[in-house]
Amino acid sequence: MTIDRLGSYANTQLFFARLMKAETALELSNRQVATGKLADDYAGYRDKTAVMEAARSASARADANAAAAMQAAARLDVQDTQLGQLSEVANQVRLALTKATADQDVTSLMSQLEGYFDQIVGLMNAKDANGYIYAGDNNQTAPVVVNSLSDLAALPAVADAFVNGTIKTEVKIGDSQNIEVGLLASDIATDLFTLLRQVAQFDSGVGGPFSGTTTPAQQTFLESTIPIAIDAQHTVNAQAAANGMHYQTVDQATEQLKATSVVYKGFVSNIEDVDMAQAISQLNQNQIALQAAFQVTSTLNRLSLLDYLPIS
Repeated sequence: MTIDRLGSYANTQLFFARLMKAETALELSNRQVATGKLADDYAGYRDKTAVMEAARSASARADANAAAAMQAAARLDVQDTQLGQLSEVANQVRLALTKATADQDVTSLMSQLEGYFDQIVGLMNAKDANGYIYAGDNNQTAPVVVNSLSDLAALPAVADAFVNGTIKTEVKIGDSQNIEVGLLASDIATDLFTLLRQVAQFDSGVGGPFSGTTTPAQQTFLESTIPIAIDAQHTVNAQAAANGMHYQTVDQATEQLKATSVVYKGFVSNIEDVDMAQAISQLNQNQIALQAAFQVTSTLNRLSLLDYLPIS
């Protein structure tokens, strides 16, 4: 008669199953600590998967809209600088006309206005990486097509100086919010060009040319241009003010979108990220549990009835 170990087949299978369970738990803990995630597939999140992916998608949309809003803010900032420069040019035009009127001396008036005209054209034909800034939906073509005051004076109408499009650039800054960030050269500079065209036509007409001391007709004409110059500068300033309001709207939207993205990312994190301190603690517990399972299984396999027979 042989004396067998106490461990039966059933006991062996039971402890083997527990051993496998402990190994599986330890593997999961190791993976969680290594990746920082609760699971590496959707099955691990069960019924929370749909909610988690919806939040992740919403966060991605907020990030994309925030990026678009920041680009829009950069453009509005450039426009603000250029409109400030244009307002100063308009003021210089007014001052030149006012001084010529007050001094009754137009010796350098036309050369001054020609220089200011060149500055206006340069600002209105400014470009960025996407094309001409003030050309609207025709941004691959310079919006102002005249190069000198004489060219402007020769046009049938001031409107012929502009070939910009009619649709202003818009940027999507929310799931259902677009904002207009573009400006059109014709909206900004028509009043200035109208004023300069009138002066250039008078200079080349029967009342001209402007040279030396003003004639009575020239004096009367110049006096009439000053209110027009003031209005032209006001037009530029109004465009600058509208641009500033759009900048504030975009800036506020950017901050809101960033905050929204953070909220959604936090929601996703609460579902998929592990509490690292808790995960490490669980890892240590699972390591101890696996070691204990190995020891019990080993001990059980070594047990024999001989261990319990009395020693004579």
